[in-house]
Amino acid sequence: MLTIDVRKLNSRKEYAGDLVFGYDAPQELIDIPYVEFGGPVQVSLHFDILEDDSVEVKGTVAFVLKGKCSRCLKDAQQSFSGEVDAYFVPDGGESEDYRYTGGKIDLSDCLNDAIMLALPSRLVCGDGCVGSEWKEQ
Repeated sequence: MLTIDVRKLNSRKEYAGDLVFGYDAPQELIDIPYVEFGGPVQVSLHFDILEDDSVEVKGTVAFVLKGKCSRCLKDAQQSFSGEVDAYFVPDGGESEDYRYTGGKIDLSDCLNDAIMLALPSRLVCGDGCVGSEWKEQ
């Protein structure tokens, strides 16, 4: 469920709604060595279709990272979440917002952006491993 069909929703006179689904995010989003997603990213979104057919999408992404601790290489797993706040405009205008064509919005770019903003710079196994020099950063 990575699309919103604006034309279909407009024809049904449904101008707002909620989407909840799991999303298999690309592993390439993670640039921490020996770390991967621990399962699908959980996505919870609310959308509003505005009078000019622009669409506002807000919500959250939540995911688990698992792999090796960036400091000691022990097994580590940690949960993270991020905010989705996107504005989609129909193709045509000069705007820095997300664009869509054919009446369908592909959510993958805005979800990937939200995930990348929520990613940590490293994965650590816990307080036993985190030295005082890391706590100060």
